[in-house]
Amino acid sequence: MLDFPIWKRLWLWAITIALCLAALPSLFAAGGVSWPAQLIEPKVNLGLDLAGGSHILLEASADQIKRQRLDTMAEDVKNRLRQAKIETGDISTKDGTVAFMVTDPAKAGQAREVLQTLTSGASMSGQRDWDLNVDGGRIVLVPTAAGIAQAQSMAMDSATDVVRKRIDSLGTREPTIIRQGANRIVVQVPGLSDPAALKALLGQTAKLEFRLVDLSADPTLVAQGIAPPGSELLPYANPEKDGTGRLAVKRYGGIKGDQLTNAVASNDSRTNEPIVQITFDQAGGAKFARLTTENVNKPFAIILDGKVLSAPNIQEPILGGQARISGSFTSESANQLAIALVSGALPVDLKVVEERSVGPDLGADSIEKGIIAFAAGAAALMFFILITYGRFGVYANAALIINALMILGILAIIDGTLTLPGIAGFVLTIGAAVDANVLINERIREELARGRKVVQAVELGYTEASRAIFDANITNVIAAVLMFLIGSGPVRGFAIVLMIGIGTSVFTAVTLTRLWVAGYLRRQRPSSITI
Repeated sequence: MLDFPIWKRLWLWAITIALCLAALPSLFAAGGVSWPAQLIEPKVNLGLDLAGGSHILLEASADQIKRQRLDTMAEDVKNRLRQAKIETGDISTKDGTVAFMVTDPAKAGQAREVLQTLTSGASMSGQRDWDLNVDGGRIVLVPTAAGIAQAQSMAMDSATDVVRKRIDSLGTREPTIIRQGANRIVVQVPGLSDPAALKALLGQTAKLEFRLVDLSADPTLVAQGIAPPGSELLPYANPEKDGTGRLAVKRYGGIKGDQLTNAVASNDSRTNEPIVQITFDQAGGAKFARLTTENVNKPFAIILDGKVLSAPNIQEPILGGQARISGSFTSESANQLAIALVSGALPVDLKVVEERSVGPDLGADSIEKGIIAFAAGAAALMFFILITYGRFGVYANAALIINALMILGILAIIDGTLTLPGIAGFVLTIGAAVDANVLINERIREELARGRKVVQAVELGYTEASRAIFDANITNVIAAVLMFLIGSGPVRGFAIVLMIGIGTSVFTAVTLTRLWVAGYLRRQRPSSITI
């Protein structure tokens, strides 16, 4: 137990020194000292409550999710029936249902069989997502409550992922992004004092579409706001350039931007105006090539978030899966659009319903008071440990200092974020480390009192006390893991620091002090010790 071969000593010291060095950049930053630029700088991030930042609450419209489901189902129905060569009248999505008439009533049964697979959704409850009703030649698809609930949950999960990707693209560190309730998302970004750019990025749905312009639309009816069957009227994104009117575009048969693989902001080589170059995946590129090949000399609309950016004529087939988007962008807006497109379109519009900025003053005050409290408590602990255990108290105090440095070093290496609850977990683990040293030293005292020799007493002391230390810390680890899995935000931050601290406290209090004590006994070979 007290035997440490040279390789083991070198390995333990290497781990200890490496983690302590990783803590130095954070300590330099806390002391206002600049870290050399040529050196690696792993640094602990501060949470919103310590560094300040922005808090934004986003809300999605449940009605919009329902409308999107209806539109998607209508397009799926049209494609399925076209493939089955079943003719229908116009497909209606009024009154929250998808309804249409089969031209040949005799094919209503066949249409039912074709559409049956569209209604057997993947609801966890086993219920259908849609009810399919047939009345003669009329077919009506009605969304079920289970299907609506599942669609809303999936849309919010997808929206949360998109929001996270967009914020990460801004270069911010350790944002907190969590769902709240059925249709809300909480976004907290430490260190961001001006949330204007963030709001603009998150408020942009970035739903890109390419749709054919309806050339059969009557300009008089369009001016009155009446769209031809199978089409809809969309406003222009730049009314000053394109006018305040609206453009009639085909509702179905276009290409959506969810098949993009890349989007990059650049400048037009001829006009030098900012543009966004996009690249489709293989399937999207083939579909885009087919659309442009079949509609040469016809206009198609480039639509972003329900507004027409431009409607150029297709001069020739666009092959290779690449295209470009122009629309009176600035360099900043083109870059934001590229980020939004790469991260994916939001499945639903998000509206900012709450916004607040947290200044760094409160966090600075908390850090200052936390450091004072920690320093005062640690100094008192170290003093009493020193006068109680003598030489062994020196080892315990050194282990406490190294334990604190190792926690900071690990947090810096994993790019972790320290919050006020994290500081509480930090202090708690220091207390656990003290308990471990007390258990070991008291057990050595007991063995000496029983008349055992020094080496035997120390070895038994570490062996027996280690069992109690491991048992106690395992229960703490279980609690921390549960908090991490079930909790969110600050609770998870507390759990992470607690788990790291438990590991480092056991390492320093048991392994490192045993290494030092073994070295002392090997060098001095004392016949008796005072503890």
